[in-house]
Amino acid sequence: MRFKFSLAIMLGLTLLLAGCGDGNGAENGAENGTESSRAEASEELVYASTKDILDMNPHLYAGSMPAQGMVYESLVENTKDGIKPLLAESWEISEDGKVYTFHLRQDVKFHDGEPFNAEAVKQNIEAVQHNAAKHSWIKLSTKIVSSNVIDEYTVQFVLSEAYYPALTELSMTRPYVFISPNDLINGDSKDGVSGYNGTGPYKLKEHKVEQYAVFEANEQYWGGAPKVKRITAKVLPEGETTFLALQKGEVNFVFTDDRGTDSLDVEAMNQLVDSGDYQLVRSEPMNTKMIVANSSKQGSPAQDTKVREAIWHAIDRETISKQIFAGTEAPANTLFSSNVNYANVPMKERAYDPEAAKRLLDEAGWILAEGEAVRAKDGQKLAMKLYYDVNSGSQKTEAEFIQHAVGQIGMQLEVIGEESTSIANRRSTGDYDLLMNQTWGLAYDPQSTIAAFTSETSYRHTTSGIARAEELYGKIDEVMVASDETQRAALYKDILTIVHDEAVFIPLTNGSVTVIAPANLQDVSFKQTQFELPFEQMHFDASE
Repeated sequence: MRFKFSLAIMLGLTLLLAGCGDGNGAENGAENGTESSRAEASEELVYASTKDILDMNPHLYAGSMPAQGMVYESLVENTKDGIKPLLAESWEISEDGKVYTFHLRQDVKFHDGEPFNAEAVKQNIEAVQHNAAKHSWIKLSTKIVSSNVIDEYTVQFVLSEAYYPALTELSMTRPYVFISPNDLINGDSKDGVSGYNGTGPYKLKEHKVEQYAVFEANEQYWGGAPKVKRITAKVLPEGETTFLALQKGEVNFVFTDDRGTDSLDVEAMNQLVDSGDYQLVRSEPMNTKMIVANSSKQGSPAQDTKVREAIWHAIDRETISKQIFAGTEAPANTLFSSNVNYANVPMKERAYDPEAAKRLLDEAGWILAEGEAVRAKDGQKLAMKLYYDVNSGSQKTEAEFIQHAVGQIGMQLEVIGEESTSIANRRSTGDYDLLMNQTWGLAYDPQSTIAAFTSETSYRHTTSGIARAEELYGKIDEVMVASDETQRAALYKDILTIVHDEAVFIPLTNGSVTVIAPANLQDVSFKQTQFELPFEQMHFDASE
């Protein structure tokens, strides 16, 4: 069976650009990014979004990560070569691993002219920590005891115990990034901020709710003024496709974003590239797309390990890879791809095998009675709901493919599309049987996805119903403070083996970030995160 993306669905690219009200922006300029000649003349990038940028408060989570990544910065940056300086030029870690001392750049200002210094760092860190319960998914929030100003450009963080991912978590897009102290409200950000002034290469200039957001180059950027002077996120109305918008010149840049939303289908991308006006650039594998099973939902068949294993065996990942993604995403057989640190460990193989799936269900007492299409056990039908992101063309197609596949083994699956915020709420409240999601990605894994196994706002409901849940949580606590590399690797192996054996995270494919950009745009590259792009490094080749 060949499943093909509907053009009208697939070409409605989402960037999870999200945003809250009018922000700092003016209400004029409604024609931003609507003509290709204007975009080319101004060397502007105009990209498509099916959502507004929502709340640009970098200490909360409703807003667009790609947009926040342009405006705000962290102390350090996660790169292929490890953690590198960003707003901090250097740092030292005490022998006991509890004290981090950062030496800050002295030539940095916030967009409103406020100096970036140790006091600004302290105020931001304390603002985040005042809302620590909101950040429970990031273990560093539970470890910071204090932030202390040593001198104008030296700041020190004291932790309750050694925590090896500290620098990695300080490098994330949020929440440990910096907004002007003038934008904090009574020193806090948990109830909102009064402006969106960061230190990053772009400033939020205009914002018209549900229409567009304009980011202009920060000409005083400490790293040098960006050469692309204007970036516009254009919200496409319902029914308008990215493909048509590209052809009409209303947008000239698209990329797949975080949380599994999609770009154009392969045929559309090839057509754009063949026109000579666009180029395609794709990153290495960044994440694993997966089904998350709620092991703790009372009365749900998802509580049964054999049911979860049966779903795993029933899914033909090769067909998903070839027919839905045209080979651009590889089949995934484990939670993390082998290029993720600590994840290249042997696991029990679960190949596509519908007969094995049927045997597992028989063993678990889910019997298919003669003349029936759906199995039952003790009078209960083997029926569940699978939730997917309504803005993702591939998730809908995959969900329907999986619905058909498990139907062949006697399982009834209702597929339901919802907004990503609703999916996230279900994940945090436990109101689901199955939902589609993805790992955090290269810059964050394995530690962030694994830390989320214990978080009430993330995957606690997914993992808490398994027999070895307490052992799992204990090992997660241990690995986060392990200073010995051999011990850390052994703990990660145990953690990954437990969740693999329990089949609570059912992998589908390994995803990448794909960019369609003007053919004359140079230095299109990627960060170690699927959530943002280094726009400040890009420039147009005037000779083309």
